[in-house]
Amino acid sequence: MFNPTDFPKPTLISVNGVKLEVFEAGQQNVGKPIVLCHGWPEHAFSWRHQMPALVAAGYHVIVPNQRGYGNSSSPTEVTEYDIEHLSGDLVALLDHYGYENATFVGHDWGAMVVWWLTLLHPSRVNKLINLSVPYQERWEKPWIELMEVMFGGDFYFVHFNRQPGVADAIFEENTFQFLRNMFRKNHFIAEPEPGMMMINLARAEKPLGEPIMSDSELAVFVSAFKASGFTGSVNWYRNLDRNWHLLADVDPIIQQPALMIYGDRDAVAKSKNLADFVPNVEVVNLDCGHWIQQEMPEETNQIILKWLEKQDAN
Repeated sequence: MFNPTDFPKPTLISVNGVKLEVFEAGQQNVGKPIVLCHGWPEHAFSWRHQMPALVAAGYHVIVPNQRGYGNSSSPTEVTEYDIEHLSGDLVALLDHYGYENATFVGHDWGAMVVWWLTLLHPSRVNKLINLSVPYQERWEKPWIELMEVMFGGDFYFVHFNRQPGVADAIFEENTFQFLRNMFRKNHFIAEPEPGMMMINLARAEKPLGEPIMSDSELAVFVSAFKASGFTGSVNWYRNLDRNWHLLADVDPIIQQPALMIYGDRDAVAKSKNLADFVPNVEVVNLDCGHWIQQEMPEETNQIILKWLEKQDAN
């Protein structure tokens, strides 16, 4: 397990009208940037196992808490969490460090941001690595609209949009319990329960499966969300249909070399047609759940480093 005191101390950096809390390592490797983008409900700390390995491989590692997370700004307007703003933060971060482009790595929501950042600002991404969440095809109807038809109003993506504030308040009342119950592995939910899955998770007194981290590691996430609340981070979901409109006129094909890492036990579905949209993609599967880089840190590091080495040799 990782000692939280070994994690780099953050700097607050002003970019794109907000302040981002940024954790940095390998400043001696200036000129070879890699930016790691966390998911929900996570934190830059979710990359703690990858940072030292990437520094050792010669990278300048930049890990922001994105807007709505940790000590980064949490604007009150919902629309300030759309993909224009989220990708704009990352582009401005590159500008801050004086980088034309960088390698981007994303997990969960961070992966969605990295896919879309690459579509909106292709010149700023030289290669990309995404974990868990594959490229999302732009369907004929906006995503939330379609999810509501397919999965119903209790599906958490839909619930977050149609009942704003309800889930956020429950997560805040049960911050420790929600995150403790969330960061688990080796459990399978056989039948979908009635109600909204994430709210059920926040209210469940007994966690399922096994923890993926120590109590002191979990405490980092808990204290961050106790300070920030959950609304900023949940607002990312509330922009899915807005993002669908913002991406309407963008070329949907990603040409950069890409690595996609799936967890075979992840509830997130794998893409059946990933190569149609990301022709230069390599796909790797690991025997783990959703929290890939925290569940199997060594294996994740090896896969990432090997792939990066191969790209550099080309």
